[in-house]
Amino acid sequence: MMYFLMIRPQNKRAKEHETLLKTLKAGDKVVTSSGILGVVIAVKDRTVSIRSGDTKLEVLKSAVADVTDRGGESSEA
Repeated sequence: MMYFLMIRPQNKRAKEHETLLKTLKAGDKVVTSSGILGVVIAVKDRTVSIRSGDTKLEVLKSAVADVTDRGGESSEA
């Protein structure tokens, strides 16, 4: 019972975050775990370069908490 209430949801969230990091690409709008909003410029092996305002930052991939908008997708129907 403890497995279904605590461990399984945590593993599911970890897998979803891992998938999110694997699909990260230039043009995506992201939020870091520290609350910085930015647009992905380049994706490297362990780091991501983002532009926030007039500043270019390089953060670890694991610091990316969420993708707010996928930049590479076309909105044509």
